[in-house]
Amino acid sequence: MREKLHNFALFFNIQSENMSFISSILTDMWHLCNSMSPYILLGFLLSGLLHEFMPGRFYTRYLSGNGFRSVLFSALFGIPLPLCSCGVIPTAMGLRREGASRGATVSFLIATPQTGIDSIIATYSLMGLPFAVARPLVALFTSVFGGLLINRFVPEETSLATNVKAEKSVEKKQNILHRLLGALRYGMVDMIADIGKWLMIGLFMAGIITTLVPEQWFSLFQENSLYSMLVVLLFSIPMYLCATGSIPIAVALMLKGLTPGAALVLLMAGPASNMASILVIRKVLGMRTLVIYLLSIIIGAFCFGLGIDSLLPREWFTQGLVNLQTCCQEGNHLFSTLCTILLSALLFYALVIEKIKKKKEGCHCESCSCAATQENKSTLKINGMHCNHCAANVQKAIESIPGIAHADVSLELSQATIQGDGFNPDNVIQAVKSLGFEAEWMNDNA
Repeated sequence: MREKLHNFALFFNIQSENMSFISSILTDMWHLCNSMSPYILLGFLLSGLLHEFMPGRFYTRYLSGNGFRSVLFSALFGIPLPLCSCGVIPTAMGLRREGASRGATVSFLIATPQTGIDSIIATYSLMGLPFAVARPLVALFTSVFGGLLINRFVPEETSLATNVKAEKSVEKKQNILHRLLGALRYGMVDMIADIGKWLMIGLFMAGIITTLVPEQWFSLFQENSLYSMLVVLLFSIPMYLCATGSIPIAVALMLKGLTPGAALVLLMAGPASNMASILVIRKVLGMRTLVIYLLSIIIGAFCFGLGIDSLLPREWFTQGLVNLQTCCQEGNHLFSTLCTILLSALLFYALVIEKIKKKKEGCHCESCSCAATQENKSTLKINGMHCNHCAANVQKAIESIPGIAHADVSLELSQATIQGDGFNPDNVIQAVKSLGFEAEWMNDNA
């Protein structure tokens, strides 16, 4: 009997410790989310407005040529755009097809995922003004440096023509209300669907770090911050970290003693690279371009990180953390709580409700009434799409091909259902591959 009671007590203690551990993680996630949510919502709104009201041809007009001007404009245009490291690839390849130089393309590839109007605002909310200013400045210098290296050491192709020439998209004139609704749709649904999962992962990892990592653990590396930068770099390069999702992780690590310079390495190197983007850049732009791309990111992050740790007062970059801790201790304001509830609702809608709706709309069964119409459609399997922006770029590229009336690209199913008559199937494959994705026909209708 005593043994049973002892085992029961031991089990109860283990369960109690587990619940305390989970509760601590959730509490830390709640505090971080409360601090970020108003700024994240504002960033999503501004991103939607930027996407809806900034015409695409505005970018391509300034990105041709091999000089400094095209590289600089490419970096300046890329910094505020809210695109992740996978979503930026098809966009950059599209700019490349429309005449952007190789250097300008690489500059765009480096600058865009490192920042974004949403991540800059979110950085200010958790880490303070110095970090919010440092991120776009580092992105600017790193991307320009990489683009100029590409122009210097990688020869430009004599012709950018491809077998598939995308038609110039005609921008539809819509009333202001319709465009505002489109901006809300893009910012509050599409963007959240793309980065919401990674934002939640970032918050969860931050909660785990705060709970498990011993206090001031990274202070062991403060005498030689280069070691901590190397550790952070090895951790961040292969992983997928979006610009916004990396912020809570950097905050949690700094609270454990990570230097501001090493935190900057995480903020800059993590979002700019992952294994998927590395493989695509290697395939589309070549090994030499990939090497310069990675070296530019690493050198830029390390140089500015060492500069921050060696030359600037540490207090500049830790004051934001002090304010965050004070806010957590004092409790959260009603407005922040309401913003967190709204953000949670939007996350649930974008990640759950929208996916359920898309699955219902994309019926591909053989027994229902849609089977008859499937006979006149061709299905293309597409590998490598990671976000809604990828799917949108694929759809635009396919629909630009003569003979294709409509293309329905499903991110969840990794395929495109194509309606049309008289189009060249090889041109469709070529159009998709030019964006950095793999494609093959799934039926004989093509």
